[in-house]
Parts: sequence; C-alpha cells; structure tokens
Amino acid sequence: MKLKRKSKQKLKKRAGTVYTALVFIFLYMPIMIIILFSFNTSERNVVFEGFTTKWYGIMVQNSALLYAFKNTLTVGFWSTLISAAIGTLAAVGMYRYRFHGRNLIDMLLYIPVVIPEIVLGISLLSMFSLCHVSLGLASLVAAHVTFCIPFVVFTVRARLSGYDNSIEEAAMDLGANRRQVFFRITVPVIAPGIISGAALAFTLSVDDIIISFFTTGPKSTTFPLKAMELVRTGITPDVYALSTIVITVTFSVVLTVQTVLYKKNKKLNES
Repeated sequence: MKLKRKSKQKLKKRAGTVYTALVFIFLYMPIMIIILFSFNTSERNVVFEGFTTKWYGIMVQNSALLYAFKNTLTVGFWSTLISAAIGTLAAVGMYRYRFHGRNLIDMLLYIPVVIPEIVLGISLLSMFSLCHVSLGLASLVAAHVTFCIPFVVFTVRARLSGYDNSIEEAAMDLGANRRQVFFRITVPVIAPGIISGAALAFTLSVDDIIISFFTTGPKSTTFPLKAMELVRTGITPDVYALSTIVITVTFSVVLTVQTVLYKKNKKLNES
C-alpha cells in the first residue's frame, strides 16, 4: 500500500511538472519565436535559415519604426508618472478619510477597468472632439492616464490595507508636520505599492492598441499601432528586432521592480 501511494505521489508530481512546463511553453513560445526570427537571415519568417544581426542595423535606419518606438516610450513615461502621482494621492485620501461620495468614486474607478476598450476609446475620442482638443501625444497621454490610474489606486490601496496609522500619530507627537509624515513615513511604507502600480501602468501603456487607435494623431503613432499597420502588408524581420527590444525593455522594468520590492521586503522583515 505504501509503495502504491508513493508511486501515485511521484506520478502526480511528474504530471504537475509536465503540466506546468506545457503552460510556460504555451505562454512564452510566441515571445521566443519573435526573438529567434529577429536573428534570422531569411526575410521570410517561416524557417530559421541562419543567424544574423543585420536586421537590427536595418531597424536603426528605419526612421518610421524608431519614431513610433520613441512615441511609445514618451507616452509610457508621462502616463506612468502622472498615473502614479494621481493614483497614489487618491488611494491615500480614500483610505485615510471618510467623506460623502467616497463609495461612488470607488465604484467609478472600476469603470475604465471593466468597460470594453473600444467603448472607452470612442468615448475619449468624442470628448476630445467636443472639447476641440487636437489629437497627438497630449491626447494620447491623457487617454492612457484614464485607464492607468485605477490600477495604481488598487495596488497602493492594497499596500495600505496593513498600514498602522499609529506610526504617523507617533511621528506627529514628536514634532513632525503632515508633509514630513507623508514623505518620510507614509511614502516609504507604501513605496512597493507605488512601484508595482507604476510598473503595471507602464506595461499597459506600452501595450495598448485600441484606445491609442482612437486618440492618436498622424504624428503620434505608437509602436503597437505601427506594427498593426505593417501586419497588413507583411511583417519584416526588422519589426521583430524592434519587438525584441520592446520585450527587453519591458522585462527589464519588471525585473527591476521585482528586485527593488524584494530588497524592501527583506529590509522590513529584518527590521
């Protein structure tokens, strides 16, 4: 009986390992294919014929692709910065204070998250047209901030759920003002939530297509939109090369965030 149980447990472990491996292969195989074909000698993305880096050189000479990539990083940076600032203040205010309409604001924060992106994109386009706002990088940043703020609020508020307000009271008893308490006590404690929310906002902004399609101007095309445009005529390996760079940038952001959070949590546990 014991041998049968042990053999069953081994089979379950092996089955679980195989299942996990298949899931990871399913998730990451498309990404690995993009990276692989960015080094392919052939222009036809069907069979890998040999290794080369020439497509990265061609990509550097493709001004349209680089311009779209620059727009993507610009929009991602500003939308992340604005979303992190507004989302953090909103999360702290909603956690700390009880005021009339708080539940309504809480409910409204979920709308950009649950509403279909195409509906949100059309709504933003209608609003910009009604307010006579010209479409460009500014409108694109404003649109991205709209759907990024809720994610920052949710992550920061989750961090605040275990926050001890007595720390702030003790600091104020020792002579610290509200500004000092906020920047020297509150912000360091909720910093992991802010960093996580900002990283999530950045990845969402860089990845967005639908909302960007409705709110971008002729000179503010982002890389996802440019890639979608090239899909219709056939993707060349230089697009794969730039996609690999985008993947590397995104992975670097996530890795940096995880490293910072790990170090902060380690310090908190040691203290």
